[in-house]
Amino acid sequence: MKTSFLITLLLATMACTHGQEPVKDTAGNPLETGQQYFIQPIKTGSRNAGGLVPAAIRFSPLCLLGINQAVFPFLPGLPVSFQFADSITEPIIKTSTDVTIEFNVTRPLLICNELSFIWAVESLSASKEPSIILDGKAGSQNSRFKIEKAGEGVGDNTYKLTSLDGTVGNVTGIFQAPQLVLTNDDAKTTFVTFNKYNEAITSASRVDKSGLRMFSF
Repeated sequence: MKTSFLITLLLATMACTHGQEPVKDTAGNPLETGQQYFIQPIKTGSRNAGGLVPAAIRFSPLCLLGINQAVFPFLPGLPVSFQFADSITEPIIKTSTDVTIEFNVTRPLLICNELSFIWAVESLSASKEPSIILDGKAGSQNSRFKIEKAGEGVGDNTYKLTSLDGTVGNVTGIFQAPQLVLTNDDAKTTFVTFNKYNEAITSASRVDKSGLRMFSF
């Protein structure tokens, strides 16, 4: 009986991890929890904006902050860190694994500083494409994201972010910058790479630290 149970458990574990592989940054190294990375949307068509930053997505309420690309391509945005949404002890992040994503901010926001910096899908939105917003909670359903391979033809170590009900894509926001939303329209998918924070700072000598700004404007 005990042997049969162990075999069943082993098969279940193999089934859960089938097809998973380490997510890699732009240098080809595996992503790890506790490290900081810039999420860099890749250029698609004529759209060539910068990294990801918190930004207002509506004029009211003001303290509903979403996530936009910085208007200028040379701005890397704010770094993020990843944590597993479930109890996983290994540091390596693999595809198709639930993670929470959080901006790493060294200075408080000038406004809305009661918000957490954890990403979430806007749960109260009536839109078919709800915004990706701040103020999520670790482990909650709407703060669970997966990193999946982007597929053929978009470059090495390129990925997309998914959630339970769709894929993270973008629409034009109120400041005319790409704004992250959850979508089922493949044409709007945001493909991204992960640039490790320390390597990005030392290699981007023309990017002033003031470029690590909070907002997209």
